[in-house]
Amino acid sequence: MRYIAPARESVDPDVFTRQPLHGWREHVAWMQAACWPSIDALNAARPAGQRERFVAQTPELLDDGLHYEQRIAVRGDIATREANWHDLFNAFAWLRYPSLKRALNAAQMREIAVMGPRERSRPQYAMTHFDEAGVIVTLRDRALLDLWDAHDWFALFWRERAAWQEGRAVVQVFGHALLEHALTPSKLLVSKALVCMDPAGKGDAVAACVDGIASGRLLRDPLDLRPLPLSGLPGWHPDSAVESFHLNTACYQPRREGRQYPLPLEL
Repeated sequence: MRYIAPARESVDPDVFTRQPLHGWREHVAWMQAACWPSIDALNAARPAGQRERFVAQTPELLDDGLHYEQRIAVRGDIATREANWHDLFNAFAWLRYPSLKRALNAAQMREIAVMGPRERSRPQYAMTHFDEAGVIVTLRDRALLDLWDAHDWFALFWRERAAWQEGRAVVQVFGHALLEHALTPSKLLVSKALVCMDPAGKGDAVAACVDGIASGRLLRDPLDLRPLPLSGLPGWHPDSAVESFHLNTACYQPRREGRQYPLPLEL
């Protein structure tokens, strides 16, 4: 069933104090204000020198005949629906991760050149999944990856919950649909993850993912992405502090027989 975001005035203010939305607190004024930010306000917040800009998505804009990604690549225009949570969170992702967004756009354009604007390839599905529901996870402890490989969610999120609090496992949320779904406190969030191993804790996971996407090594197939039930992270769901939550929650799915995950990026 398609998710319908709550009206601005009906959003529970507590969601902005809890992850993942709390992690975007530089934009909390825009999230909590009575009025939506304007297109001009979004553009004023862009990083210095950013070519891409937000433009109101109107019937006249869509009449140009361009694919959404083509419009960004050719003109730098990011079609943005006004007064819309989904597109507001997409703007947040452009403001925080412009290099990652730009790499995805370039990769999409390579696929459009082959497939045309109406058909979609396996890499395009992978890129869309990551764009909508993606996270980048950086691990310092390979034992955590073994638990993840096995879908041992109880061990990963309950027995090893300190790892997510102490920095041995770090999640950077990228997907704007995840932020939109987080507006509903009871929603169980499951992300699509790219994973980096960084034992020394000194690497740049975002830069490594940008390079991997740009070179065509990453996001070649939706199966390249690992599911990560974000609701299991400490403090990310109202019930995640209770042991029983990690024994029977619906978002903890077993690994399908024969399912293999690609190796993580080594930083």
